[in-house]
Amino acid sequence: MVRALSSVFVDVLVNGKPCDCDVIADCKVGEAITLEIKLTNLSKNSVGPLALTVLPYQDYQNGVQNYDLDEAVTFIGSSTFYIDTVKSKESSVCEGALLFLYTGDFDLNIKFQDDSTRRELPLAWFTLPSVHIRAVDPLLQAGA
Repeated sequence: MVRALSSVFVDVLVNGKPCDCDVIADCKVGEAITLEIKLTNLSKNSVGPLALTVLPYQDYQNGVQNYDLDEAVTFIGSSTFYIDTVKSKESSVCEGALLFLYTGDFDLNIKFQDDSTRRELPLAWFTLPSVHIRAVDPLLQAGA
């Protein structure tokens, strides 16, 4: 469980397994992986509306992060989820799927913001720790 705000907790599951910044999730190129993001509201008040966005990128470990991955990663469905309201002591789950077209190490930047139009201040994004995914070639992994 990742603490996103003082009252909202976030769980991220890749292919049904809990994933955080210390765990590398493995997947096979060409096979869809499921992504589940669960927001749990532990405050006394409802939160929302919220917009949650997932952005895949590659971190080259030299200060460069490549977000231009249109030909390497594709979403099955949308990469943005809209959550109307999460009531006190309840949860909301966003589910999607990704398909990696090339081998490599990828990260998912997961961020969400208050999507209320009643705000006078500019929208602020809250970013969660990145989820690390390693896409491997199933033929190379099998030793072919």
